[in-house]
Amino acid sequence: MRSLSRMLLLAPLSLGAVLESYPELEKLGLQFDFIVVGGGNAGNVVANRLSENAEYSVLVLEAGGSHEGNMFLQTPLLAGLTTPFTATDWNYTTLPQTGFGGRQIPYPRGYVLGGSSSVNYLAYTRGSKEDYDRIAVLVDDERWSWDGLLPYMLKNERFTEPADGHDMTGQFDPTVHGFEGITSVSLNGHRMEIDELVLRAMEEDDEFALNVDMNSGYPLGIGFTQLTSLNGERSSSATSYLAPEFVARPNLQVLLHACVMRVLQNEKNDFRTVEFRDSEGSIFSLTAKKEVILSAGSVNTPNLLMHSGIGNATTLAGLGIEPHVDLPSVGQNLTDHPLLTLTWEVNATKVTNDAVFHDHPPGSQAAAIEEWTTKRTGLVTNDLMSHLAWLRVPENASIFENHPDPSAGPNTPHVEIMLGSGYLGSPPFLGNFQNAVLAVVSPAARGSISIGSSDPFAPPLIDPNVLSTEVDMFFMRSIVRSAMRFFKRAAFAEYIVGPPIGLPASVVDWEANQDVVWEEALMMQAPLAVGRNDTVLGKSQDDVDAELDVYIRAHTGTVFHPVGTASMSPIGAEWGVVDPDLRVKGVNGLRIVDLSVLPLIPSAHTQAAAYAIGERGAEMIKESW
Repeated sequence: MRSLSRMLLLAPLSLGAVLESYPELEKLGLQFDFIVVGGGNAGNVVANRLSENAEYSVLVLEAGGSHEGNMFLQTPLLAGLTTPFTATDWNYTTLPQTGFGGRQIPYPRGYVLGGSSSVNYLAYTRGSKEDYDRIAVLVDDERWSWDGLLPYMLKNERFTEPADGHDMTGQFDPTVHGFEGITSVSLNGHRMEIDELVLRAMEEDDEFALNVDMNSGYPLGIGFTQLTSLNGERSSSATSYLAPEFVARPNLQVLLHACVMRVLQNEKNDFRTVEFRDSEGSIFSLTAKKEVILSAGSVNTPNLLMHSGIGNATTLAGLGIEPHVDLPSVGQNLTDHPLLTLTWEVNATKVTNDAVFHDHPPGSQAAAIEEWTTKRTGLVTNDLMSHLAWLRVPENASIFENHPDPSAGPNTPHVEIMLGSGYLGSPPFLGNFQNAVLAVVSPAARGSISIGSSDPFAPPLIDPNVLSTEVDMFFMRSIVRSAMRFFKRAAFAEYIVGPPIGLPASVVDWEANQDVVWEEALMMQAPLAVGRNDTVLGKSQDDVDAELDVYIRAHTGTVFHPVGTASMSPIGAEWGVVDPDLRVKGVNGLRIVDLSVLPLIPSAHTQAAAYAIGERGAEMIKESW
């Protein structure tokens, strides 16, 4: 895919009050009521909403550069080229992961205006009503319940027609969406062969039943991917909340290439001054008259807090950082969604995403890019995934005999299957391929963000600790088998060629045998006592599970959905980092507005939650002043 870069020309920049250097800012004045650290999902929401009041002066400090002129950031299908190890990525790597057999993996975060909303895979999913209701109970504040947050989800969203203008009837429910918000949400704009096959497969049984709209608060089932796009292009917080009509406000300034090092204490427990380095290496400080809002994300927000002397006092002192506020929860509770990709070769009669990814058939890549460049239509307007399925393991699953269910409730998925075509591995195979990207969306594992020195420019120590629990491994095994069952449906009989590429033969054989056992049981119209055969070719289910576990640990990563590292908790609680109004506990002048404040991860792709937090947080700040 990276060979595409030579085909994509940079467009000219057309920024409003978005500045490249400190001297430019200095000419405009250095007095600000609010300083927002991080121009990402939530930070740009806060900046936009606060600057609606002409009496407030607002500054956004963004470590990365402009989002404009980079086609990879614009094209939905090419989102995979934005990270990792690019100029728009912080280029972080995790610590060795026990759950991965000691492997380290890249951990992309957006190093560009728009943050991770500029580099993510665009999926727009809210999660379940139960996800947010559980958070509200935990933090003792109904403002964080589903009903409390839904108005802010709708305030954020502007649902628009897809790039091809097709009839969306039966593909989404307009009654659960916003149409007057700022971030554009839509459906894929180019029909694929897999679309019709999935619809036929849904009709075969109830395991993968159609859910017309997974964003209703009841996501279980399978439905069409909703993505943040407008007229065939990505809609990010940079293109929407910092659109030209907004950055033209004289009271809103955005400074790029401003890497914040720490927040300084002005007087005891009062933090309103930020220290940052520009692209030339010069260090500056600015003080907010009202508040500093940290919106650097679940990796960089705790990193900044700890370098500011806010965190575990003993740990900070050991690193030579003077502790100012003892909050041991800073950096703890990191939660993410484990991810594993299965791939099948397919007998496609129409073009798949391999046309763009690997120029198969030859010439199709250039044609697709040309169509997008000239018309903003075609294959490149699509999300990487055509459909999303949200599933639960059975309520009587053996794992729950000794472990509690980590999900928020019976209407909340444990796992997700993302369906999309095109070979995603390396090196590429030539042909046509279909993927099932699998995720555990109600994980039990918790990790951490920490620091290893007093150097604010040293990368944080990222330990997502995924697949470290028996529950999460059980869920991952379960979803592997669910995906295999899905593609054995009659609808795919002439489409899917063979078993998943690279999956252990013992797993394939075992599942094939179980199909026979189930078919015999159905023919006899008799229930199956256990639902599994005891042995296949001399191997027990435990043997096969052990081989599957080795495969899972060797190939799993994460969806890069970190939350929870500056967790919200009730007022007066001895744990947590922020109160429900998002003020840092025991501190004046400092608030956090990003996904790090969520104490529990939603069973969803997280950008919808990030936008809602931004809208909710902005209103809380306005109410305070």
